[in-house]
Amino acid sequence: MPTLRNPILPGFNPDPSILRVGDDYYIATSTFEWFPGVQIHHSRDLANWQVVTRPLSRKSQLDMRGDPDSCGVWAPCLTHDGTQFWLVYTDVKRKEGSFKDAHNYIVTAPAIEGPWSDPVYVNSSGFDPSLFHDDDGRKWFVNMLWDHRVRPLLFEGIALQEYDRGQNKLVGPRKNIFQGTDLKLVEGPHLYKRDGWYYLLTAEGGTGYEHASTFARSRSIDGPYELHPEKHLVTAKDAPFNAVQRSGHGDIVETPDGKTYFVHLMGRPTGQYRRCVLGRETAIQEAEWRDGWLWLKSGQVPALEVEVPGLRDEAAYWAERRYDFADGLPLDFQWLRTPEPERIFEAGGGRLRLFGRESIGSWFEQALVARRQQHFSYDAEVTLDFAPADERQFAGLTGYYNRYNFHYLTVTAHSDGRRELLIMSVASDPMGNLDLRAPPVPIPDTGLVRLKIEVRGASFRFFYALEQGEWTAIGPVLDASTLSDEMGYPAGEHGNFTGAFVGVAASDLNGTALQADFTDFVYRPVRHASDRY
Repeated sequence: MPTLRNPILPGFNPDPSILRVGDDYYIATSTFEWFPGVQIHHSRDLANWQVVTRPLSRKSQLDMRGDPDSCGVWAPCLTHDGTQFWLVYTDVKRKEGSFKDAHNYIVTAPAIEGPWSDPVYVNSSGFDPSLFHDDDGRKWFVNMLWDHRVRPLLFEGIALQEYDRGQNKLVGPRKNIFQGTDLKLVEGPHLYKRDGWYYLLTAEGGTGYEHASTFARSRSIDGPYELHPEKHLVTAKDAPFNAVQRSGHGDIVETPDGKTYFVHLMGRPTGQYRRCVLGRETAIQEAEWRDGWLWLKSGQVPALEVEVPGLRDEAAYWAERRYDFADGLPLDFQWLRTPEPERIFEAGGGRLRLFGRESIGSWFEQALVARRQQHFSYDAEVTLDFAPADERQFAGLTGYYNRYNFHYLTVTAHSDGRRELLIMSVASDPMGNLDLRAPPVPIPDTGLVRLKIEVRGASFRFFYALEQGEWTAIGPVLDASTLSDEMGYPAGEHGNFTGAFVGVAASDLNGTALQADFTDFVYRPVRHASDRY
């Protein structure tokens, strides 16, 4: 079989839930504060994947206005019961401190493209919900339990309760069926059944460099569960120099010919500070069943290269993407939090028009539309038509992680109304205070402005050009690695769960919704000597 190099879903694509229906494979991944919610990919060969839908696309399903950074949609679970698709997800409203406000929902659809139903509320006792369809027709809901008292554990264990399809609610007693191992922080549960055994797959150790997937089994769905002979199915916690790091949270799938694969969360740290700019990605490992247990072919430590049925189209991965916005917003792009996109943008007719709203980094309504960074080195270019009147109106091109970590080249105006270019940057400042990294550059008061980002590994540099003029560097070389989980504020990789984006934004702090028109957006992957992979 052909060999591919992990990840299979590059860039911010964490917490994979995999499913096969016939010859079609689907993976659902977390989208956190980015709207629409849940990213579903499709493949026929486990090597080549394309985003086919983001099902949580309307206000009745998801409204994340006010959700802090790295909250929103956590750890979806995608299943099929022979009749329809089921998608379970959490909308997290708070993550810092002792409390988690995490609300769990279910939506269904007859086909992966939809239509997806309005949500059924399930519970709020913890996050990472999953739904298991037993062979007797019963359905079981599992999620981790959160105990703000830490008595004895903050991550209290895995709760099991029956879900009644007729009543659309949980019924019967709730039972804590598994409290995890000494690694602690048990979460991400999935249930399976094979040869009379119930198998429970969980994630442990947090989502940083101590991450792991733990496997257990029981003859009864409600336990007790005995641990796998090696405890953890996959982890890189004891292999700090392995190419695939932060490995844990995963799911299992079987091919039509009976092979077993395991998909899991991973990260690719680069540089001396071990920062994962591309965020938490999805990897795949070949597995096999022996003596009633699942084992990875690579052993516990995840492999960088894995045999799969298909041959990946590497040319497509390295191809330049040009977006002309002729037919609306391309599927590569998302925006932040709001289910009312008409208030922040309209796309079509060859341009993306943003309506200036709140400041960049707002948790409520900011006009920021972006796509994932999926390569360690790339160029991004865009042309901007914008006529600001003062310093409270600005629009431009940004490399963005969250409100505490971004680099932003803006077209704005001074208080005298004269246009200028200004770099705004925040690098893990706990208050989100701007570092104005370079003196402003005056530009003509009318005319198009072209903006460009060049990223080469950890090097991040802005450029600009007037009309058809030559590119001119502006400002210092910035640190691209600050746009990473590890640099996110607060809590580093244990409190920040997304990845770097590149896109366009507009703010009007005067409240007049001044429009900014963007055309000819280009994302160009670059092969560079500084890249490890």
